[in-house]
Amino acid sequence: MTHAANVPCEIEELSDMGIILSDGCRLSARVWRPVDAATDPVPAILEYLPYRKRDGTCARDALTHPYFARRGYACMRVDMRGNGDSDGLMSDEYTPQELADAVEVIDWLAAQDWCSGSVGMMGISWGGFNALQVAALQPEPLKAIITLCSTVDRFADDIHYKGGCLLNENLGWGATMWSYSSRAPDPALRENWREMWLDRLENEPFLPALWLRHQRRNDYWKHGSVCQAFGAFKARVLAVGGWGDAYKNAVPQLVENVPGTKGIVGPWVHKYPHFAVPEPRIGFLQEALRWWDRWLKNEETGVDSDPDYRAFLMDGLRPATWYTERPGRWIAESGSATSHLPRRTLHLTDSGLTDHGGGLGANIRSPHHCGMAAGEYCAIWLGPELPGDQRADDALSACFDTSPLADDMDIVGAPSLRLTLTADKLRAQIAVRLNHVHPDGASTRITYGLLNLCHRDGSDNPAPLTPGAPVDIELALDHIAYRVPRGHRLRLAISTAYWPLIWPSPETTALTLTRGALDLPLRKTAAGDEWRFPPPDADPPWQTETLRPVSHVRRQETDLTTGDVHLVIEDDFGKVRDADHGLIAGSIARERWTIHPDDPLSARGVCHWTTELERDDIRLRTETSCEMWSDKTQFHLTARLEAYENDILILDRDVSDSIQRDLL
Repeated sequence: MTHAANVPCEIEELSDMGIILSDGCRLSARVWRPVDAATDPVPAILEYLPYRKRDGTCARDALTHPYFARRGYACMRVDMRGNGDSDGLMSDEYTPQELADAVEVIDWLAAQDWCSGSVGMMGISWGGFNALQVAALQPEPLKAIITLCSTVDRFADDIHYKGGCLLNENLGWGATMWSYSSRAPDPALRENWREMWLDRLENEPFLPALWLRHQRRNDYWKHGSVCQAFGAFKARVLAVGGWGDAYKNAVPQLVENVPGTKGIVGPWVHKYPHFAVPEPRIGFLQEALRWWDRWLKNEETGVDSDPDYRAFLMDGLRPATWYTERPGRWIAESGSATSHLPRRTLHLTDSGLTDHGGGLGANIRSPHHCGMAAGEYCAIWLGPELPGDQRADDALSACFDTSPLADDMDIVGAPSLRLTLTADKLRAQIAVRLNHVHPDGASTRITYGLLNLCHRDGSDNPAPLTPGAPVDIELALDHIAYRVPRGHRLRLAISTAYWPLIWPSPETTALTLTRGALDLPLRKTAAGDEWRFPPPDADPPWQTETLRPVSHVRRQETDLTTGDVHLVIEDDFGKVRDADHGLIAGSIARERWTIHPDDPLSARGVCHWTTELERDDIRLRTETSCEMWSDKTQFHLTARLEAYENDILILDRDVSDSIQRDLL
């Protein structure tokens, strides 16, 4: 007998299946599988993460993995080495050890008597990254992957650097991992939980300092960047992304470089599409099931003939830091993603963006707090994280506007900008935003791009500028699918600062633009949906008791005495008790980003996480904090970790580091 996809079967759940690796390290897996899998083997689907299956990813796991299991799959949610309920220590992200462990897990899965021998791998963010990286290693049982919100280039398009500029997410997400990896295993699952916890606390690396030691696109970043070898893929790839997410570019890149890849990009932030926001959501689980049934069960499901690229073309809306819904339509492309679409060139002139050239002599010297309306680099926590009204940042930038559009304009792809400019310093950076200007002046960010001008000829071997000498540059903005309505205008806004998204250059810089052209990828106006997905479906949600509700704060403050400008972020993720096994977990993240408009060396980032874990009479808490600032030649970082058992401090660690600036 075989399990029919449309007839859900009875399943069992195992909360702590042990997988013993060749070096003796035990990984902990949460498993959902058909009860008769031992007599009727099924394919396996692996999700492999550091984000803690017992208390970290429970909400999305409950919606997702049982759904596939009921339709004839063994779903494995595995805690990586050094995290959650697994043994060992983690030294960095995407290490050779991490990938080798994943290959071992895949081979182990394929050899189990309840597995048919075919394995798929799925994940979002970290799990999407390592799914791509493991697929490029070609483990024989791995037949297909689904990668969501990931990247093909770890230097160009992750949380560390963008266009050679240092993203402040390098510190922000590093603070997140400083917190996540400091958490204890569930005492109910590990008799030696305290020993494991202390081992982690004593050995956990402070990753922002490690990442900051690699300020060029060197071998450190090339490892795990699958763009180095697109031809290595044998497993079939379904790539999924969202226009509200940081990782907008990987889906079209994979579609255009890995044969057989299918891509889907919706309006979503950094979430799975069956529960993502903004809506419309889609029946992602049904779409994924078609993928798994085709490539893991060899059933004809029609995915081979699906369009290569399906994207949600968003209607232009007024700016807001949060949307619950984005109106628009689904468009579909076969044979490629967007590279085949025609492009229209608009020229930068002293009179705006025009179809014909003209004189240009624009000067830019932005105050260092320009960028406060940028929103989060990666919108994920469901607070007010999206870019707001751009008018305040536009006022601190050089802006080039079109005339009101005669017709609707559908921008589909990655706009690119060519400039000739001079700088007055050895180091400089630019932030470029393509904005939608409404008739009343409101300004919505469509997409953006960044460039450290020392990386103008590539990030392998950057070079300083020669003050006063003209240079030609080209930079690509992020992919997008966006409709600008007739009668509205486009604006190109260019600044020399974009705080707190990126760290500032060490000196205030002035740029002079003497020539520029914007190439826009345009698609024939779509009249309506060219593809329809089924409505979202899922298994029942995670059952919890709320002990403290979720709340989000994001506010700007200006100190009228000092002139310092602050962005304050407070994300309370709440505190809940698992209704099944009773574990209590809660966390709060706080960030504060400070700069003076006239002084780039005043830049400072401070992060602080509190996490709680409670089981019966055991109360565990970690307080993790970090801070970063710089002078003209060095970055300076400090970090502190405190661990409490029943409110008694049992371990504390302090880290400090100074790292040379390398043309940043």
